[in-house]
Amino acid sequence: MMKKVGLLTTLLVLALATVVLAAEGEAASAEKVAGLNFFLYSAIAAGFGIAIAAFGCGLGQGMAIKSSVEGVARNPEASGKVTVTMLIGLALIESLCIYALVVALILIFANPVPPIIQGFVGLVAH
Repeated sequence: MMKKVGLLTTLLVLALATVVLAAEGEAASAEKVAGLNFFLYSAIAAGFGIAIAAFGCGLGQGMAIKSSVEGVARNPEASGKVTVTMLIGLALIESLCIYALVVALILIFANPVPPIIQGFVGLVAH
């Protein structure tokens, strides 16, 4: 399964690279190339952000469930309180991953950087 995910990721990166190289070969204007580069960097940042958030949230949720199961195993009478507390904690942990998803969608579909800042860092031709 992990080999398939690695292969899919590699193919996706290569496909994005061919899009960038094809755009440069067409002698497109500097603004189009800069816009494509900005979108490419935003997509890569969004992908890494979601990956890190999902990894962290998965670890946090796993540790929360492990601890709650151990607590119920030690004190079965408190299973109701432990379960309710665990579910609230899992919802809060999951909300962090949802916030990362919202930030990633903003990076991909909305341009949060004004053109003057893009020109300052060299993303848009003056």
